[in-house]
Amino acid sequence: MLPDIGEGIVECEVVTWHVAEGDTVEEDQTIVDVMTDKALVEITASEPGRIVRFHYAQGENARVHTPLYAYVPDEEAEAESAESAEGDVTAPERKQAQPERLAKHRQEGDYKSDKKSGQDGRHEESRPRIPATPAVRRLLREHQLDIQAIAGSGRNGRVLKEDVLAYLKQSEAREIDATPDDSHKVGAAAETDKAAAEACAVASDVSSHEVRSSRLESKAVPLKGVAAVMARRMVQASTQIPHFHYGDELDITDLLALRARLKVRAEQQGIRLTLMPFIMKAMALAVIEEPILNARLSEDESEILYQGACNIGMAVDSASGLMVPNVKGVERLSILEIAREVGRLTEAARSGRVAQADLKGGTLTISNIGALGGTYAAPIINQPEVAIVALGRTQRLPRFDGEGNVCARDIMTITWAGDHRIIDGGTIARFSNLWKHYLEHPDEMLLSLS
Repeated sequence: MLPDIGEGIVECEVVTWHVAEGDTVEEDQTIVDVMTDKALVEITASEPGRIVRFHYAQGENARVHTPLYAYVPDEEAEAESAESAEGDVTAPERKQAQPERLAKHRQEGDYKSDKKSGQDGRHEESRPRIPATPAVRRLLREHQLDIQAIAGSGRNGRVLKEDVLAYLKQSEAREIDATPDDSHKVGAAAETDKAAAEACAVASDVSSHEVRSSRLESKAVPLKGVAAVMARRMVQASTQIPHFHYGDELDITDLLALRARLKVRAEQQGIRLTLMPFIMKAMALAVIEEPILNARLSEDESEILYQGACNIGMAVDSASGLMVPNVKGVERLSILEIAREVGRLTEAARSGRVAQADLKGGTLTISNIGALGGTYAAPIINQPEVAIVALGRTQRLPRFDGEGNVCARDIMTITWAGDHRIIDGGTIARFSNLWKHYLEHPDEMLLSLS
């Protein structure tokens, strides 16, 4: 039965079945991944048993409180197997046959890559399931790799993305080492090789154009999951909210120097210190002076609802689509505490496994488009919030100092979008100026920390 996942969700897309029909499963073993409107959710086995059938195929939408898959508990499965066995089959024979059937089902399910690696179709009788996220398994399928060949460095032998990338890098290095050296060819032979190489290059260019052209195809892809929700919400926000934009630039030279000094200290605690924690903390301090940026409009647009905590969201471009997890109570957290939360939420979002609690309750949003190289953007407000800021990429640019001399400074462009129903230009300008002051003078920001 597909459980009630909350947040008013009535159906989910079946993304990946981690077992096959006929497989035996243990309690709490992952059976299937389903995609809700907001995140990827694992459905696990409530008790040991044998999978009988799936009620939904991958890619289909399953409704809450409807059967998701059928299974037989361990005791019933064993009794059913004993009754259906032929009379002339002895107990040892049944024990021998069961692993063979299990291996066959697993070969058809999670271990499809084994078909490519061959070994005459033979498998170990009890092959353990190596833990890995769906994103890692997809990476394995793309490179046609067998998960059994990769040593997992995660907890309980979990194979991480870094393990797969390291394996691929080692494989490439071995291929390079195995490449013969043709540098001994001289004279007429070298000239012949050169001419042949030029001819091959021309043929390769033509062939590559043909290959690239053949990769284009006409097709219709259903808009599902996070992408479908993002599409609906963006339309609602852009049509219901009167946006106005306000741009400025920040001189973050001193902030970068401060981060460089504190980075080693943070790494000693296992924390990756980026600019984001400083940006969030400065924003929370500015909210104290201009709390309307942390408010929202009631559904009937009759009241302004001020929020008691500054929960700052960050837009993450995940494999499942755009997600906006938020750091709760930024005004109460230290820089290192914010950095730890930013790291946790970013990793969870990129793997598509953000908890529902991390996705709701946001009051302000940051879109770090500069991480991808953009300089300017016109962001769309994340309803029901009333403001969002887009951060451009940092550039080393010439600027005049106080004495009129030209010097190199680190400049970041920013663009705010505000809900003009409750925020006017003067309000967002004052808020942005205070936020800017904290970031350009991080030593003064320390004086405002409670």
